[in-house]
Amino acid sequence: MDGPSSVAASVGRMNFPITTDRRAASVRPRTAALVAVPVLLLTAACGGGNGGDGGAEKDVAIADVPRAPATNGAGADKDGESAGGPPAGGSEFYDAQMAYVRCMRAEGGYKDFPDPRLSGYLDWDRINEIGSRPGANAGIKGGKGGACVEELTAAMAAEPERDQQKDYESMLAHAKCMRDNGVSRFANPTMSGGNVQPGGDPNPVSPSIDLNSPVYKQARETCAPKLLDGLDGMQ
Repeated sequence: MDGPSSVAASVGRMNFPITTDRRAASVRPRTAALVAVPVLLLTAACGGGNGGDGGAEKDVAIADVPRAPATNGAGADKDGESAGGPPAGGSEFYDAQMAYVRCMRAEGGYKDFPDPRLSGYLDWDRINEIGSRPGANAGIKGGKGGACVEELTAAMAAEPERDQQKDYESMLAHAKCMRDNGVSRFANPTMSGGNVQPGGDPNPVSPSIDLNSPVYKQARETCAPKLLDGLDGMQ
C-alpha cells in the first residue's frame, strides 16, 4: 500500500452500501411497465389507425413498451449502482460510513471530505486528491490526531464480507499493471491467514515511491480499472 504504515492498509478498507428504503419505489414502475405490455399488444392486434393490416401500428406499439433497466442483482444496474436509489442491502454499513464522513468533516480536519459513492464505498480518487495537498496526508485516514478512528473502526466492522481470493487477484493484476507502466518498485499483495495484504510501496514507513510523480499518477489512472470496487484506497 502507498500509506505510511500497515495500519493505514487496513484503514483503507472503508466504504458503504446504501439503504434499501427506496427499493420498493423502484419496483413499482417496473411492475406497471410489465402490466402495460399485454394492453399494448392487444391494441396492436386489433389493427385500425392507418388502415391496411395494422402491421405498422403493431410495430410502433411494441417499440413503445417501456423497458426495465438491466440489472445484475436486486435494484442494481450493470455498474453496481441502483437505478432508483442506493443498492439493496448494507444499510448498516452505509450509515456507519456516513458517520465517519461526518466526523472527518467536523472533527477530522477535512471539511471537503467527499460523500461515499452510490455503491457505498469511499471515493478514493477524490480523497487521494485531497491528501496530496501540502500537509494534508497525515490525517487523511482516521482524521488529524486520530479524531475519527472510532468511527472508522465501526465502518470497517460493518463492511459486508469480501471474497479475499478475488480481492487478491484484483490487487495482483493492479500491481503488475503499475510495474508495467513505470512504477517498477510497486510490490505485489500477499495472502496471510486467508486475508489479503495490500501491495504498493515495499517500505511504507520510509516510502520509496513518489506518489506525486507524473509517471506514478499516470500509472494510477491507467491501472485503476484493475481494482474491484472498494479496493482503490488499499494499495
